[in-house]
Amino acid sequence: MFPLAREAASLTVRIHTSSVRGALDMPGLAGESALAGDDEAPDALAASLERVGASESLDDALVEIAQSTAATSGAELVVVRVGSGPTGDLVACVVVAESPALAAELEGSRLPAEEAARIGEGALDLGTAPGSIRRAAARAGAGAACVVPLTVDGGPAATLEVYATGPLSPREESLARLAAAQVAVALRLHPVPGTNDAQPVRNVLDAAGDALAAGSDEREAADYVVRLAAEATGATGAILWRLEAETPPAFLAALGFDDELPDLRAAAAAVERAVSKRSAGEGTSGSDSVVLLGEPPAGALQLSFDGAEPPRMDIERLSAFAARAAVALRRARRSQLLGLALRRSQTLVAVVSQAIAQLSLAHTLETAVDRISELTASGQVAIYLREGERLVDAVSRGLAGAHSELAERLLELALGPSRGRGFLFIEDLSRDPRLNGLEDVLLETGVRRALVIPLLARDEVIGVLTVYKTRARPYREGEEGLLIALSTQLAVAVQNARLHERTKELGAVLERSLEAERQAARQLRGLFQISHSFAHSLSLEATLDAVARAMVELFDVDAAAIRMPDERAEQLVTRTVYVADPNLRGAAVMILARPQPMAAPLARRLLRSGAPVLLAPGSVDGSDVHRLLEPFLVKGSTAAVLPMATPGEVLGTITLLSLDPARRLDPEAVEIAMTVAPQAALAIDNARLYQQQKDFSETMQRSLLPQAIPEIPGLEIGHVYASSARVDVGGDVYDFMELEDGTLAVVLGDVTGKGIQAAADMALAKFAFRSLARNHPEPAAFLANANEVAVDELATGKFITMLYVRVDPRSREATCASAGHPSVRVVTAGGEVGAVDARGLALGIDSGQEYPEKRVTLEPGSSLVLYTDGVLEARRNGELYGEERLDALLHTHTDGGAQELAEAILADCRSFAGGELGDDCAVVVVRVAP
Repeated sequence: MFPLAREAASLTVRIHTSSVRGALDMPGLAGESALAGDDEAPDALAASLERVGASESLDDALVEIAQSTAATSGAELVVVRVGSGPTGDLVACVVVAESPALAAELEGSRLPAEEAARIGEGALDLGTAPGSIRRAAARAGAGAACVVPLTVDGGPAATLEVYATGPLSPREESLARLAAAQVAVALRLHPVPGTNDAQPVRNVLDAAGDALAAGSDEREAADYVVRLAAEATGATGAILWRLEAETPPAFLAALGFDDELPDLRAAAAAVERAVSKRSAGEGTSGSDSVVLLGEPPAGALQLSFDGAEPPRMDIERLSAFAARAAVALRRARRSQLLGLALRRSQTLVAVVSQAIAQLSLAHTLETAVDRISELTASGQVAIYLREGERLVDAVSRGLAGAHSELAERLLELALGPSRGRGFLFIEDLSRDPRLNGLEDVLLETGVRRALVIPLLARDEVIGVLTVYKTRARPYREGEEGLLIALSTQLAVAVQNARLHERTKELGAVLERSLEAERQAARQLRGLFQISHSFAHSLSLEATLDAVARAMVELFDVDAAAIRMPDERAEQLVTRTVYVADPNLRGAAVMILARPQPMAAPLARRLLRSGAPVLLAPGSVDGSDVHRLLEPFLVKGSTAAVLPMATPGEVLGTITLLSLDPARRLDPEAVEIAMTVAPQAALAIDNARLYQQQKDFSETMQRSLLPQAIPEIPGLEIGHVYASSARVDVGGDVYDFMELEDGTLAVVLGDVTGKGIQAAADMALAKFAFRSLARNHPEPAAFLANANEVAVDELATGKFITMLYVRVDPRSREATCASAGHPSVRVVTAGGEVGAVDARGLALGIDSGQEYPEKRVTLEPGSSLVLYTDGVLEARRNGELYGEERLDALLHTHTDGGAQELAEAILADCRSFAGGELGDDCAVVVVRVAP
């Protein structure tokens, strides 16, 4: 028996004899079940156990258990890990998740044995859980996890892990324990055979193939494949090749040849023959000693044996292993390609950043060509720029002769039918009839293949980027993507560089503008969108919270704190703290909420230099508030402090804290964060300015409202005013006056428009009331005279709606007249609501108007309610607050006083509108004593 088989068999026997017993003795499986009363879960588990018993392999059994557990518990993620021995890591061999991407990511992840041994049974505290468990929960968006370990000989052999959004109930924990017992049963039902000589290679290779398919890098996977195949089949040598469409086999790994490999050309030819046979439907035989991995084949395995004929049965037994090895190679290759794509993307960003930062046309083009040559592995790259009607070779590599003439023709073709694609690809220039007449140029340059991308700036063709190759090859889907993205930025960079070189005399103002443009081009699209969204917030507190939250989410840190100077500029006071994990909030706030003395060296450095600081252990002195982070920094946590400044002022600092040493803040992350900080500072500055303007507007408007309420026996007056969310001064105005005969005169109006003009018209309305009410106390006479003043004084198109009410406390009679204003509401002590429907034309439209009066006698305890249209027109999803809601509120508020009723109306209106009013609201309530 091979050593690998002995190890697998020994492990399986130990798992079977120990883990089942441990699972069946788990708390919750005896006595009263947490599933009592649940009709569906026991049946589902019973059916699942039957399918586990009928399964043909351990893989099938574990998949059935995980899927059943997810279905019965409603969990977002279920993971089954199995180890290779009491001291080996536990590998995620089955992952059930709603997201295939999440399942693929977690499959093959490892839980170290020493961490698994410390896991207690049941729900875990994710804050102290092993790193593998925390990362799985974070990727699944889970807030709780239940991990049930199975132990063998005192060590971990397997785990069943259930992840859920909210806390797990006793029922769900019982389901997890039952499922873990099923895992133990499955391990016992599918043992690896014992130590007899007839032990089949297939089981060993299946188990090894499962582990192999869990994922690794390509080199590691290739070495593993050749070692396992040679050991399991008794081969003296093994060679592994990667197979991809339209390319020759690529050598990956070899075993058993010491330092001298066989003829790889001949070996590759044998592999190509095997692939051709399969493509032709002829299949491959064991005598070929070539095993194709997967369908279509992702790789090929060549085996060498001492005898003349290879053992046919051993090669046939490799079929299951071959499928798993193909999965491993594909995953490793995909991981490799993703890594390459990431490096290329980073290179792309570096090209644009470095080129634009220099703002030198020559440097921009030189840098771009050098990096594109590296990016495409091509020695023939050129950028041509349009000068008048001709293309000029701006910079090129590896080209000779009149290649600009070739570029002219290629650009014409790219701007023809291929314009919509954004690029032109010609796989063989020498055979393309559209290039007739350029044979000498092609011969001189030696190029055969071309990828042509026009450089466009604001829909204007400013040049062309060409990447040539000396070998013809068909087009591959997607190979132009990065170059198109780069060409777009390159065109912008070229235009910026030209502009800079031509306008240096504009000085510092233009330089700041170009700097902002360079930084904007350097940011990733996602960073720009997030930082740009800050500028649309109108609330300073909401903007601060949004900035802190975005910095935490964007840079995957644990907490962010924003500090701003206090009124005396002596301290940087913490204005907001955002913590990603609610369990850490208390401790993080306690540390980060403390003020920072502006005299501390770190604060002075930040505010003077404007450069960020990446904190290190021992980097702050005792006077600095960041000394509280020292114990965390010593243990591997990282923190950075960023200045938050506009071009004219330093607004404060942003502190970023990452507690997890695996998610360290590095200089690159801090540099990217500094591209967001100016946007955040601008948003905060805008919100601060808005708040100041709003406070000023409200102060101006309130100065036009009554400063004192007349005290008239028998009458109670209540009034409220609330400005809208807009900055401009509104047009609501109201006032009270006690007339000479002891009656109360109340006026409430709404001026058209906003801003300074509205404030002036409000002052006019208040002056008219104060000057006319004593001489014309009756509502009809007052409004008629006020209208003449408004016609003379208001600008064309402006008008004022106004309601005038005179209340006699002795007779309890109210006289009303209206100039286009909403009707007065009368509320009796019993809750009956009615309207005093007085009508008349708004003031300032036409002279010579008459305003009919309406009289109503008020019962004791009754109230008059006057309001502006901002109350009725408050909106929620396009729906108006309206008179019906107002009347319903008035009907239910009869017990309180006048001020209480006025405040209740405003509160209900604000709640309906979602907290912010779209227009100013004014409410006046006059209540007759009961």
